[in-house]
Amino acid sequence: MSEIKSEVRDGMRIDWDVPIRMDDGNVLRADVYRPVAEGKYPALVSYGPYGKGLAFQEGYKTAWEIMVKENPDAVAGTTNQYQNWEVVDPEKWVPDGYVCVRVDSRGAGRSPGFLDHNNARENKDFHDCVEWAAAQPWCSGKVGLNGISYYASSQWRCAALQPPHLAAICVWEGWADYYRDSVRHGGIACTFRKHWQDMQVKTVQHGRGTHGPKSRVTGELVCGPETLTDAELVKNRTDMWAGVLGNSLANNDYYRHRTADLSKVIVPVLSAGNWGGQGLHPRGNFEGYSRAASKQKWLEVHGGSHWAPFYTDYGVRLQKKFFDFFLKGKQNGWDKQPRVTLQVRHPGEKFVERHESEWPLARTHWTKLYLDPDSTRLSPDKIKSNKSNTYDVFGEGITFSMPPLEKETEITGPIALKLWVSSSTADADIFAVLRVFDPAGKELVFQGALDPHTPIAQGWLRASQRKLDPKLSLPHRPYHTHDEKQPLKPGEIYELDVEIWPTCIVVPKGWRVALTIRGRDYEWEGEATHLSNMKNPMRGCGPFLHDDETDRPPAVFGGKVTLHMGPERPAHVLLPVIPSK
Repeated sequence: MSEIKSEVRDGMRIDWDVPIRMDDGNVLRADVYRPVAEGKYPALVSYGPYGKGLAFQEGYKTAWEIMVKENPDAVAGTTNQYQNWEVVDPEKWVPDGYVCVRVDSRGAGRSPGFLDHNNARENKDFHDCVEWAAAQPWCSGKVGLNGISYYASSQWRCAALQPPHLAAICVWEGWADYYRDSVRHGGIACTFRKHWQDMQVKTVQHGRGTHGPKSRVTGELVCGPETLTDAELVKNRTDMWAGVLGNSLANNDYYRHRTADLSKVIVPVLSAGNWGGQGLHPRGNFEGYSRAASKQKWLEVHGGSHWAPFYTDYGVRLQKKFFDFFLKGKQNGWDKQPRVTLQVRHPGEKFVERHESEWPLARTHWTKLYLDPDSTRLSPDKIKSNKSNTYDVFGEGITFSMPPLEKETEITGPIALKLWVSSSTADADIFAVLRVFDPAGKELVFQGALDPHTPIAQGWLRASQRKLDPKLSLPHRPYHTHDEKQPLKPGEIYELDVEIWPTCIVVPKGWRVALTIRGRDYEWEGEATHLSNMKNPMRGCGPFLHDDETDRPPAVFGGKVTLHMGPERPAHVLLPVIPSK
């Protein structure tokens, strides 16, 4: 590895490839962007696998082009030479007196080592990188964590280790529970991780050397100077998908190491979620905000793409106000900032900012709508006779709909679905989709975090993993233990509680709210779209699909499911209806 190179360019002092030695002797590499003037400044540290030398524009071409087109303020006021996927642009932070430290995680980019994502070793590395930064002569001793997705989710786990110099974290669209938020929705394996490792991680694994990209800025090899064989690269990384398939239940060290103990997160927190992030992030942002032990915590929720809001003037202003208060001690009014800021979603990609005091909202009118088997309606009245509906798992399922709304109605918060089901096989996967239709019958979809045609809300549950945790379950958010499998006896009826992830939508008068229950992923009826860094086409669920036959063998999950409704089985959906202030 070459010696540290330090230079002044674009108004910053940049130290390239700074070594950070871990307690086991492994040396990670970081780029450090800092003010030219000597002094002590707070540091923002990020730690992740996407290659600190890989330009956003090169590694994530279509995402970059969409951001430039739709959010020009995200790329204004900067040369964009140092833009990197999902971490801060140093040109927007260093002039305001921050040091930006980008660490390539173990086994990724220019940091050698065995690549094993989100495990206990990575968590310890991140903790030690925080303490390393705090001890540098250019640091004030206060360190914050900022970044999106991988660079966000890891913050929960790092903060739970309580590094002494960690002063605040901004978790921007980051999951907290590896099992429930990320790889096994309701117990069903999500194939995103299989493709993610292929498309976004193996491409920048340390040791690709001359087979990998070069930095546009330094000309150095993004994946280190050493070029390993394919066999050596395979030996140097874990098989993430094998880990997911091999660990179908949550009660083991595999998931414990990769899931934050939120009761140990005590630093100030800004948790920023995306309504359209179904399948990966928002559940972690809501759960993290609600369950973190910190007494100083704030929740912000926005819409739009997964990447752009973080870089926009809106996003940067919010982050800076938070960090200026906790890392610099600026009396900028953050202590009076409302605890919850919602960009309330309306049809037509319209968002209206509103401040609240808590989550879920205290004034929520929790509204039960019963599934009526005769009319397939969502009804405020209980069903008076026992009936049932059956659907083929590989078909379109059954859609229950409200009549056209008599007045504008806001639905904001978590959603719970109560079902009684029987299956023709020994198990069944439930896919629940909350949908909205205009008076002409056209479905309302939104630009999701990744998929441009995302429905209003989704939930999932594997029937054999229906067991609830009585301590953590809430009426509006069932919490499943996922610690044992309870197979179904074909034809026998079982009670299920399905968690549907939080959402927000103001539904106009005359429009309809509907709930589809089916046995496979939702699909939007229009033409699919593509992102350069994603393997599968976007058809409504983005890359967050549940279509692996190893996890869902047709013999077990390919039968017929019957929904049972009636006086003894009051199947219903619990909606968070918000009255006007």
